[in-house]
Amino acid sequence: MTKTTRAGRKSVAQAAAPQSNKLATITALLRRTEGARLDELQAATGWQPHSVRGAMSGALKKKRALNITSEKTEKGLVYKITDGAGA
Repeated sequence: MTKTTRAGRKSVAQAAAPQSNKLATITALLRRTEGARLDELQAATGWQPHSVRGAMSGALKKKRALNITSEKTEKGLVYKITDGAGA
């Protein structure tokens, strides 16, 4: 049974749960030695490019203090969580 507010919307805690799973997915992809391209992150989450970049900038870099870098390669722009990253 799903709890809803009077307006029929899910509670804040319920709305945040799926997002945290997607953030965990993004984090796992960024921790790979080869990193991840934006299109890979989009495919894994179902998000638009601006949403993926916003999640990396806000939720991962600022709130979780992870050190995310980008590098141009022959495959395109690759994002990674580098050594010395926070918790």
